[in-house]
Amino acid sequence: MARGSSGIVAGLTAAAVVAIGFLAYQASANAPDSVAVPRAKASSSAPAVSHEKPKDKERPAALPTESGTGTGARVVYALGDRRVWLINAQGKVTRTFAVMPSALSPRPGVYKVGSRSGSIKGSDGVLIEHVVRFAMADGDVPVGFSAAQDGSMESPDPKLKTGGVRMKRADGDAMWAFATVGAKVVVVP
Repeated sequence: MARGSSGIVAGLTAAAVVAIGFLAYQASANAPDSVAVPRAKASSSAPAVSHEKPKDKERPAALPTESGTGTGARVVYALGDRRVWLINAQGKVTRTFAVMPSALSPRPGVYKVGSRSGSIKGSDGVLIEHVVRFAMADGDVPVGFSAAQDGSMESPDPKLKTGGVRMKRADGDAMWAFATVGAKVVVVP
């Protein structure tokens, strides 16, 4: 009798797994566009940056060619790819990760980390940590990397003039350890 009941339990379990898989597929196939990442409008004085996920590329995590060559520690921030690379003094990528761009973005160029803050309230009202500031946008808006203390990476409100490039907390920890005051930051399109 034990073998018969275990067969029934196994059959019911398999049927439940199939049903859940089917329902998950249906939900993902029929998800409305409103749950997609919102599109933000660019400031008239800042370069347009898409807040959509980058298009599929052959090597989406490959270091952009315009980010410099050879040795030299630097942070590379690719606006279009929404990605950051940490490059060590020997010119090797030590870490790469996705970021959520700010409402305002710096122009492509070479910058240096000018200041850092351990924990503050961001210009959008979110508590953030490991703030690494490296540029100004739209004349007077500081731009820097940071991680929200609640772990969120929301699209910025395009009506607010914010310069926080958000990342996951673990990536923020790595950025904090890597990008001290004076560290080179290369921003590419």
